Amino acid sequence: MKFSLVAETLKIMESTTKRLELTQYLVDLFKKTPPEIISSVVYLLQGKLRPDHEGVELGVAEKIAIRAISKSAGIPAKKIEHAYHEGGDLGQAAAKILEQKTQTTFMTEDITVERVYDTLYKIAELKGSRSQDMKLKYISSLLNDASPIEAGFILKIITNSLRLGIADYTIMDSLAIAFTGSKENRSILEQAYNVSSDLGKVAAAVAKDGIDAIKNFQVSVFSPIRPMLAERVKSPQEAHEKMGAEFAAEYKLDGERVQIHMREEKIILYSRSLENITSYYPDVVEKITKSLNAREAILEAEAVAINDDTGEFLAFQELMHRRRKYNIAKAVSQYPITINFFDVMFVDGKSCLDLSYKERRNILEKIVKEDEFAKLMPMTLVKSDNEVEDVLENAINAGCEGLMLKQLDASYRAGARGSNWLKLKREYRNELGDSLDLVVIGAFFGRGRRTGRYGALLLGTYDDETDTYPSICKVGTGFTDENLDQFYQILSDKITLKKDPRINSGLEADVWFEPEVVIEIVASEITLSPIHKTAMDMIRKGSGLALRFPKFTGKIRFEKTPENATMDEEIISLYNGQKRAVQEEKQNYI
Repeated sequence: MKFSLVAETLKIMESTTKRLELTQYLVDLFKKTPPEIISSVVYLLQGKLRPDHEGVELGVAEKIAIRAISKSAGIPAKKIEHAYHEGGDLGQAAAKILEQKTQTTFMTEDITVERVYDTLYKIAELKGSRSQDMKLKYISSLLNDASPIEAGFILKIITNSLRLGIADYTIMDSLAIAFTGSKENRSILEQAYNVSSDLGKVAAAVAKDGIDAIKNFQVSVFSPIRPMLAERVKSPQEAHEKMGAEFAAEYKLDGERVQIHMREEKIILYSRSLENITSYYPDVVEKITKSLNAREAILEAEAVAINDDTGEFLAFQELMHRRRKYNIAKAVSQYPITINFFDVMFVDGKSCLDLSYKERRNILEKIVKEDEFAKLMPMTLVKSDNEVEDVLENAINAGCEGLMLKQLDASYRAGARGSNWLKLKREYRNELGDSLDLVVIGAFFGRGRRTGRYGALLLGTYDDETDTYPSICKVGTGFTDENLDQFYQILSDKITLKKDPRINSGLEADVWFEPEVVIEIVASEITLSPIHKTAMDMIRKGSGLALRFPKFTGKIRFEKTPENATMDEEIISLYNGQKRAVQEEKQNYI
């Protein structure tokens, strides 16, 4: 398949921000794509070569890309750098420069999707002292044979700057329409994606064998499952309203959620965002098989840093000291952990996803052999508000964040958020609380002491119905000088020339970002706003919801994807709960 078909589609997609149009362009492209290479096309659209959990990264610095353009176009690198900094887009700069290139090659090889993908995969596999020279050679070979438009998009993919405003949900919509004739079938594709975390694999199956192939997707070890998520509640009373008479109350620890895959002696750990984090936990790899009575399994647990002398739980930030490339052994020694199991997804050839929570907990208790390192998450069956209060008090006294409340008869819904799991934290019970995970979507330049850095960030929630990020607040408090420097560095490669079409904001930021970074915010209350777009028109026509007196807590949620951020429906629920609390206070006063 000619890469020009992909490049021409991407060029058209850059000219619109309308989701329906973007979806239809992808539908047309997928229909023209042979089934045997559709997975490659999907990966390239995602800006990757393989699913995230496989850890295949291109690792091409902008300097290498600029040198490759220089070599192909026969002009100095400084001229390319100038064009890039002037326009802000290396792919567009390259396309313009290569349009002016004098043709000196007599024979060129066609640029196909297969060639682009295979070449990029070779680049990703390069290691060692000569790897940079080989990367330069491979990129130049593509640019020499590519048209200016093709070259521009090849460079956008290589430098991870293919910003089209499409997310996985848009791709799934397009696949459903292209190969099943109905967008309604997206839910079936989504279910397959949730248990495989591999959209290329899902695309290949539906393109080749239709919807029936998707229905047969199975859970398998070393293919991470997209985690089930919880709604939040502010009180035991609200929990009982949603869950009924009896449910489970588990401790909610302030650690890192890990998905542990085991087959005999082989162990791989995945983060909440499905990144392979095995290297950060060599102690888990070394010890965990002794604590599990199973040949193969997929389990969920919370890794929590502890005080080695007292056994007390430590804060999440302590655990993040393990996130380093070097001296892991030293970090493991300095920041010991316990692994606290709370769910089982698969064991010895059988999926547990369709089993009830009660059945899964029984299996978990049978296969986990508790010791000083591996433990079962403390769980209590509760029937009354007083029992919930008692367990919550015990959890707080033990150094936990709060409770996870779970329906006893509910199955494990991979990738879903709903009322089958609820989180009740101490801070949710006071005003709004201080645990909202929001996406950084824009920034405003600082003044005075903050000149040369961002003075405030524009934050958004996640609306899963529309796959968008509506704004909810502008935050400028809670930042230390170190925080400001850190954000300037982290966000530097997330800058976009135009606002991502999935961002919905009434404020015009000085800088727009690809919605990727999630941070934790506290606030005093939620108010109606004519400017911010979260839950627009849901409470009052012409108004959205905004945070009053937002403040950064100091936590960057590296383990969370933007789709795992606080959702619009959660904000609506918090707003309604806040109103009820005010009304109750008035009644009590009267």
